[in-house]
Amino acid sequence: MPKINSLKKEKDIERVFEKGKKFKEDFLILKITKNALSQTRFGFIVSKKVSKKATLRNKIKRKLREIVSKKGRHPSATRPGMDILLSALPGLETKDFWEIDETLNKLFKKAKCLKN
Repeated sequence: MPKINSLKKEKDIERVFEKGKKFKEDFLILKITKNALSQTRFGFIVSKKVSKKATLRNKIKRKLREIVSKKGRHPSATRPGMDILLSALPGLETKDFWEIDETLNKLFKKAKCLKN
């Protein structure tokens, strides 16, 4: 995923937490809000509640990034001008790639953040 589509700054993440609409499915939470930019930005949060091991938390983030950057949910396939934050809940570490993919599909449909 290009850096331009990354939600990095703490103030932007806090804004999404405070003002964003929340959607929950299985072991994932999606928060979404509009931004003043022309591109969609994504952020990923995996807390120590999911796993104490940083390597496992990073692996989960990599899986989420890979799933989001796939064609169907790629930043170019989402509506422009959105900030999307994905938070993992305990239990996600036991799910495989395809189960997480299905859950994200459901979340994106609930949030209606895809173009088509």
